[in-house]
Amino acid sequence: MCFFLEYLYQILVQNKSTLPPEGLGMIRFHSFYPWHSGGAYRHLMSDEDEELLKCVREFNEFDLYTKCTDVPDIDKLKPYYQSLVNKYCPGKIRF
Repeated sequence: MCFFLEYLYQILVQNKSTLPPEGLGMIRFHSFYPWHSGGAYRHLMSDEDEELLKCVREFNEFDLYTKCTDVPDIDKLKPYYQSLVNKYCPGKIRF
């Protein structure tokens, strides 16, 4: 599991992000390959986990950093992503 993504998840939860639970779950688990790609831990899953797994798998189809060899233009992308930060994490973020 990627500990940076767990840290990001915790920051979002502690700062009362308005992301829906599915969005938070995708952030938290999209790099947890044994679970969503390897089928591990299925015996521990609840019905809610099954639904989250569907969301994580769908999200991973669009995970750009593993699908694109071109370096993105950060200056061009920043306004779009800043608007998402403003929408789902308004105000100052405590780390």
